[in-house]
Amino acid sequence: MPATRDYYEVLGVEKSADADEIKRSYRRLAMKFHPDRNPDDAEAEARFKEAAEAYEVLSDESKRKIYDQYGHEGLRGRGAAAHDFSRMDVDDIFSMFNDIFGGGAGFGNRGGRPGGGRRVARGYDLEHEARLDLKDVLNGCTRDVEFTRLDVCETCTGSGAKPGTEPETCDTCKGQGKVQQAGLGGMFRMVTACPACRGRGKIIKEKCSTCHGKGRSPKKRNLSVKIPAGIQSGQAVRVAGEGEPPGPELSPSGEGIRGDLHVVARIAQHPVFEREGDHLLLEMPISFTQASLGAAVEAPTLEEPRTLDIPRGTQYGSLFRIEGAGLPNLRSGHRGDLVVVVKIETPKKLSARQEELLREFAETEDKHVNPERHGFLKKITDFLGKQ
Repeated sequence: MPATRDYYEVLGVEKSADADEIKRSYRRLAMKFHPDRNPDDAEAEARFKEAAEAYEVLSDESKRKIYDQYGHEGLRGRGAAAHDFSRMDVDDIFSMFNDIFGGGAGFGNRGGRPGGGRRVARGYDLEHEARLDLKDVLNGCTRDVEFTRLDVCETCTGSGAKPGTEPETCDTCKGQGKVQQAGLGGMFRMVTACPACRGRGKIIKEKCSTCHGKGRSPKKRNLSVKIPAGIQSGQAVRVAGEGEPPGPELSPSGEGIRGDLHVVARIAQHPVFEREGDHLLLEMPISFTQASLGAAVEAPTLEEPRTLDIPRGTQYGSLFRIEGAGLPNLRSGHRGDLVVVVKIETPKKLSARQEELLREFAETEDKHVNPERHGFLKKITDFLGKQ
């Protein structure tokens, strides 16, 4: 049955997410819940198919508009409902979203014949997040990345069969890995992956005890990845050849091109600075007297504090620029600026002398201010004296 959960919730994105963010989220979930990574896990396969359904709708601009306005029922009522992915084979889902899983999209491929010739088998790309802060962006850094990828099973060398046995030719597809199915009314025929052998062309009678017939088994990998200065949140560092080998349906031995590892930067929000491209924004409080009379104040930066000259008569919200105190540009290395927005603070507590001076100042301005407050006990005494 089609999914009933909110599609944005399924993909873990906000309703304001753009097309690239939706694609990245789906790609990450597809790899996390892929059945090859989660053998004999019905829940993972269901999540994989649920994510595909959500992506089919949210990646289509017209379907997304209908869904945003009318929800699931609106899609069904207008003939725009997603496919029932719960009934589909995993290989068919891959073929539907070739723009994501195809080699041209940087996420691996399952083979093909572009231009009439067969491409070299290429494995899936992998994605890993690296948590950074603004100082990491300023200076660049190195992150230790630990991830798990599917590698050729060392026990069966990728065949999926128990050592000493061999896979047998599939009786359903006669070793082709594909079958033809009649379309609506028998007017056309559709070629799909063989449901019996899942496109391999062979059936494994006695499965390998290590990979359970998959030909691939999970393997942990540790790398040190250099993150360049100036990287933006959502950008990725590509580590070539650290993805997975081609799937067993393309290359049982794993021969071909490995996919890549994409380390995606996730930059934490800074408690003081806000990033705007290569520039940094800072709200800095100054006193009423500093704004009125002018002052030289120290403004914080990601490095050493810098002196900022506040001219006399500065108004609330005035902007000041400190050149070269921002972040480096990823391509040129040229640093942006620090833009300081001043906020004039009103003191909450005044000494008697400060209050006296301010009242004198108010008189020179000819401005009306509230009278002096009497203490609580004096108020009580005055009240009782009137009784």
